[in-house]
Amino acid sequence: MSTNEEIIRELYRTAEVKDVAAFVALFAENGYFWDVSAGAKYYGDDIGKTVDIYATAFHDMHRELGNFYVTDDVVIVELTLNGTHTGPLALAAGTIAPTGKEMHAPCCDVFHLKDGKVTSFHCYTAATIIFGQLGVLGNLGASLQQA
Repeated sequence: MSTNEEIIRELYRTAEVKDVAAFVALFAENGYFWDVSAGAKYYGDDIGKTVDIYATAFHDMHRELGNFYVTDDVVIVELTLNGTHTGPLALAAGTIAPTGKEMHAPCCDVFHLKDGKVTSFHCYTAATIIFGQLGVLGNLGASLQQA
């Protein structure tokens, strides 16, 4: 049986290789993904949209894993999100067209697990840093294309 840290490392691996089905399979039946900075919660197969959104916007998306903190069924991970913005970045408020700029943004993820499955994944990205690195922070409203 895998440890909770191994399960979370596998979750990141599946996101890196864009294996959406394997990513979703790591969640419990009622599990969810909450992208806190985007204000969006995903359940069921929609959890896979989170992999697709970043893979579409950043063709070379890479998560650099830092510290892992594990206590019972809670795993907290410090990481950075890295990539070149070459595709549309879909957000709840609209879509940011490709800027061609790189992002290297800090992030903190908090996972709750039960019986080897993720019951909740709260993702705290540094959205203002991402927007600043993409060059859209100064005029975010004009950068968004309404869906």
